Amino acid sequence: MIVVTGAAGFIGSCMIRELYQRRFAELVAVDDFTREDKGGNYEGLSGVTFVDRSVFPEWLVSNGNRVQLVFHLGARTNTAEFDRDLLNRLNYSYSQQVWSACVAYAIPLIYASSAATYGMGEQGFSDDIRPEVLQPLNPYGDSKNEFDRWVLQQAQTPPYWAGFKFFNVFGPNEYHKGRMASVVYHAFHQVKKEGLVRLFKSHHPDYSDGGQMRDFVYIKDVVSVLLFAMESRKVSGIFNLGSGQANTFYALAEGVFRGLNRPVNVVFIPTPEDIRDKYQYYTCADLHKLRASGYQQDFYDFGHAVSEYVERYLDKDAYFDGVR
Repeated sequence: MIVVTGAAGFIGSCMIRELYQRRFAELVAVDDFTREDKGGNYEGLSGVTFVDRSVFPEWLVSNGNRVQLVFHLGARTNTAEFDRDLLNRLNYSYSQQVWSACVAYAIPLIYASSAATYGMGEQGFSDDIRPEVLQPLNPYGDSKNEFDRWVLQQAQTPPYWAGFKFFNVFGPNEYHKGRMASVVYHAFHQVKKEGLVRLFKSHHPDYSDGGQMRDFVYIKDVVSVLLFAMESRKVSGIFNLGSGQANTFYALAEGVFRGLNRPVNVVFIPTPEDIRDKYQYYTCADLHKLRASGYQQDFYDFGHAVSEYVERYLDKDAYFDGVR
C-alpha cells in the first residue's frame, strides 16, 4: 500500500496518477476532497482509497502495518499566507505526526520541502546548507524550513526518508492554484486573452528586462525523481529538486508563444514597489547531492517542456498523463 498526501493538489495528483498508470496496487489518496476546482486532478482513479486529511494521522496509526511507503506532498503552499498558526498546524505539526507514525511502523517517507527555504539565496542554493542559517522570505518558507530543521535533529527516523526542496514547478494539474500557479500558466492565458505576455522590468543593473532567472522544473521531471527515490531508497537526506539550470522569464515567454505558434509579443511593466526589495533575480538548484544519490536521468529541455505544456495540456484543458 502506497500513500500520497496532497493527492488533490498539483504535485500529489500527478504522483498518484503516475503510480496508478503503472498499476501499483492499493493506492491511498489523502487530501481535502471538498474543493470542486480540484476534481479533475483525481477523477477516474477507480479502486483508489480516499482518506480525508483531517483523519489521516489516525488512519496511518491504525493501518501502519499495511503501508509500504508514504509520499507526504500535501501542505498549505500559498506563499502569501500570513496565518502562522495555520501554517504551523498544516505544514509543521501535521508533518511531525506523519513522521512519527512512519518511525513507529518503519515506513519509508518522502516529503515535500521547498526552495522557499532559501530566501533571497544569500547563502546560495546548496542542499548542504543547514536550515538554521537560512532566511526564508515568508511564513510559508519558514514553516518548511522549520520542519527540515526538526527532521535533522531526530535521533529516530524512518528506515528511509527524503525531503525534496521543490523549485519553480510547472505543468498540468496546477489549474486550481489561481495566482499561485506557474508563470507559464499565467503567460498562456495572457496570450490567449490579449495576445501578449507582461513581464517585470529589471531594477537590477546585472539583469536586463525579462532577464531575471529562475530554476523552472517540469512536473514530469519532479515525478521521475520521486519515483527514483521510492525505488532506490539508497540515501536519506534533504535534496534539491530543480532542473539545475536557470532560465529567463523572456525564454519562458518565447516557449509559450512557440507552443501557440504565435509571434513573440512581450510588454515590460515595473516591478511593484512593495516587492522590489525582496524580488529574486536568480535561483538555481545545486543538484550534486541528487546526482550523487544515483539519479542520472536528463531533465527536460526547458523550451521543449514549456511548449509541450502549452500544446499538449493548456491548449486542450488536459490533465497529467504520465512522465513520458
